[in-house]
Amino acid sequence: GRSWWISVTCAHAADDATRLSVELEFVQCLANPNYLNFLAQRNFFEDEAFLNYLSYLQYFRQPEYAKFIRYPHCLHFLELLQDPIFRSKLADKSFCSMIENQQLLHWLFYTRARTSEPAAAPHK
Repeated sequence: GRSWWISVTCAHAADDATRLSVELEFVQCLANPNYLNFLAQRNFFEDEAFLNYLSYLQYFRQPEYAKFIRYPHCLHFLELLQDPIFRSKLADKSFCSMIENQQLLHWLFYTRARTSEPAAAPHK
């Protein structure tokens, strides 16, 4: 009697897992300033449906979804993409290059700060 319900439930779970996987991959692509430039130059940020999709993807900022994120800059960019001024600046390659440089500097110095040994306390 319930085998059809179990089959339907399993199919929906697989669909949900696939959707989550695809959306996660897309959100993480947003950590790449060159990809953001690509989207801007092709007018994706002028498409109301695409902007609604970006708004929908804000659910990744919730802890139960954010735990799957490997590139946390994507969440910051996802938030910034809600701002029309930021979106318009992304069409400028030099703006995206500046963002990319800032990312690289952050990774370089943040990683170094986290992996370096704390300075030894002076002996008295």
